[in-house]
Amino acid sequence: MAMILKDIVNKEIFKQRGYMAPEVTGAIKMDANENPFTIQEHLKRKLFEKMARIDLNRYPVADAPELREGFAQYYGVDKDMIMPGNGSDELIQILCLTLKGKINGVLVPVPAFSMYKIIAANTGNKVVEVPLNKKFDLDCDAIIDKVKENFPALVFLSYPNAPTGNLFSRAKIETIIKKSPGMVVIDEAYASFSGQTLLPLLKKYDNLIFLKTLSKLGLASMRLGFLIANPDIVAHLDKVRLPYNINSLSQIAASFFLDYQDEFSRQVEEIIKRREELYLGLQKIAGIKPFPSQANFIFFSCAFDSDRIYKQLVAEGIVVKNLNIPSLIPNCMRVTVGNRKENDSFLRVLKSVIPKQGA
Repeated sequence: MAMILKDIVNKEIFKQRGYMAPEVTGAIKMDANENPFTIQEHLKRKLFEKMARIDLNRYPVADAPELREGFAQYYGVDKDMIMPGNGSDELIQILCLTLKGKINGVLVPVPAFSMYKIIAANTGNKVVEVPLNKKFDLDCDAIIDKVKENFPALVFLSYPNAPTGNLFSRAKIETIIKKSPGMVVIDEAYASFSGQTLLPLLKKYDNLIFLKTLSKLGLASMRLGFLIANPDIVAHLDKVRLPYNINSLSQIAASFFLDYQDEFSRQVEEIIKRREELYLGLQKIAGIKPFPSQANFIFFSCAFDSDRIYKQLVAEGIVVKNLNIPSLIPNCMRVTVGNRKENDSFLRVLKSVIPKQGA
């Protein structure tokens, strides 16, 4: 059977590991960039009351028109410029499936969100990776050279970038947009934590697509993402989107988000405060170098083996993201900003395990 599968499974899929999410019970999870706060109990009851009225034997409202209209107003765009997805992952998949004409292929600066490469490869796209510079900004010249050489249909850029947490140079982003033969996708999953958005550039460039998500803002379990682009692009992408892709419970949750924006904004402000405290705490630990972040996580390097540090943190009930890639970001890790208690626990345990490395 193994030989048969090797012959019939796409070779790019056969040889990859795929996205692996750790399953650790009873631990403080600081690895997935989730919001550490839940909504207040009285608001949660209101949400569940609305969900209780759903007829579970019926399909969701097709195309989610109210959702499109509501979030078009929220993001300040026209209704025909927005498309909802089952998280940003589905939207990335739709992009990679749809934009495979005479111009094809995907370019990704690295390090970046791993699903860009995984989904691109799984959908049969050639993937070109271009390392960031030493300041984790875009290497504009190298990207333009690769664009000219490979003529990609899609260029993915995160703003802020994951996992590094910084904002790329706006001037460099605009240069890449101008030089790209295909579409440039700006993923603003963490934009709320930076207070910055490039959405106004939609009025200036036709080859721009934006990705937004509610996952980082407190509704990760609902899997809700939004794509924003020129209406002509959205119309073609809608042909590939699966029918009823947004379930009824998620549609209710999305409407709830719009009704109680202030509650979620308050949580964002709290996370930003906790982020600054966590950053200062990491700065005080010998052998740890945190990098300034505009997201809801902090990227940091270790002066010792991060693989061993990661295992010891897990053993102590703390799960972070180990990003040790020797050729790119050696001995680096990423920690999600938690509540005050979680941050304090993480810093305490990290301090306790470092001396054990003998460095």
